[in-house]
Amino acid sequence: MDFNMKKLASDAGIFFTRAVQFTEEKFGQAEKTELDAHFENLLARADSTKNWTEKILRQTEVLLQPNPSARVEEFLYEKLDRKVPSRVTNGELLAQYMAEAASELGPTTPYGKTLLKVAEAEKQLGAAERDFIHTASISFLTPLRNFLEGDWKTISKERRLLQNRRLDLDACKARLKKAKAAEAKATLWNDEVDKAEQELRVAQTEFDRQAEVTRLLLEGISSTHVNHLRCLHEFVKSQTTYYAQCYRHMLDLQKQLGSSQGAIFPGTFVGTTEPASPPLSSTSPTTAAATMPVVPSVASLAPPGEASLCLEEVAPPASGTRKARVLYDYEAADSSELALLADELITVYSLPGMDPDWLIGERGNKKGKVPVTYLELLS
Repeated sequence: MDFNMKKLASDAGIFFTRAVQFTEEKFGQAEKTELDAHFENLLARADSTKNWTEKILRQTEVLLQPNPSARVEEFLYEKLDRKVPSRVTNGELLAQYMAEAASELGPTTPYGKTLLKVAEAEKQLGAAERDFIHTASISFLTPLRNFLEGDWKTISKERRLLQNRRLDLDACKARLKKAKAAEAKATLWNDEVDKAEQELRVAQTEFDRQAEVTRLLLEGISSTHVNHLRCLHEFVKSQTTYYAQCYRHMLDLQKQLGSSQGAIFPGTFVGTTEPASPPLSSTSPTTAAATMPVVPSVASLAPPGEASLCLEEVAPPASGTRKARVLYDYEAADSSELALLADELITVYSLPGMDPDWLIGERGNKKGKVPVTYLELLS
């Protein structure tokens, strides 16, 4: 019992001494041991790393889960060490509503069929989003959290110890200075000087040891940057996969809707000059929707599925042709199609009964069907 009381009294005395030293330093009444410039740079670099890691982490969380209430719920589950319940994505919820609407309004009607097609695409987008969130959380968010909750806490703890050792060291320096001043006035040897010098040596040793420990931890920030760099590459990779999946799903949906539109509104062509989403390696310019008028042809064209297009019998109309710039490379699937190279200019026109997703394209003495989504129609 007596030992514990003495220890508490000793700890209280040390805390009081440090508080006095810290206060006097703040008011400029005591000298302060300064760290070298390299050490100060390490401290500043560590603080910057911590601050920016927190900001990047928080904003990435917002990107992956825009709903603040959902983020708070996930945070509480993590703190309680419980599994976060699976949550329906917005795309999946939209798909559910569209499917229910189609069921009630008539799944065999044109509107109901289209609702079901879009619902399936939205469901696929939602599943892709779920996979992206899961992958990004594991490969990017978790390492950032581990740094803040692990390495940074260790660094902060050692920095506090270093601060205490520095205060103890400066307090010992102040006591030695006072003892020497008292000795000079008494003109005789003062035992307090020996005691103060001994305390100063001990404090200096402890300070140097703690400074080395802290320095090594701070220099380890470079390894943290390397690890975060690797995680950043993984994050970009997961984003690339996610957006590529979204592009494929939407391109497939666009083709399906284009085919159904031709069946519902035969004899017209309304196409956009920009795909639903550009390929990852290309940037599609923003252009307005273009309308290609239907013009008579000197050769008849059988409806899709009844006969193949006879290119030799197809002649460009007297009016209604347009120039088009190719947005992306396109490899012809058969002899009825025209292969395309990005950025080349071709002449295009439509014929009665054609699938609205396609046009006739001509380049020199070559002609064939070309997909509308790969073209920018020029005025």
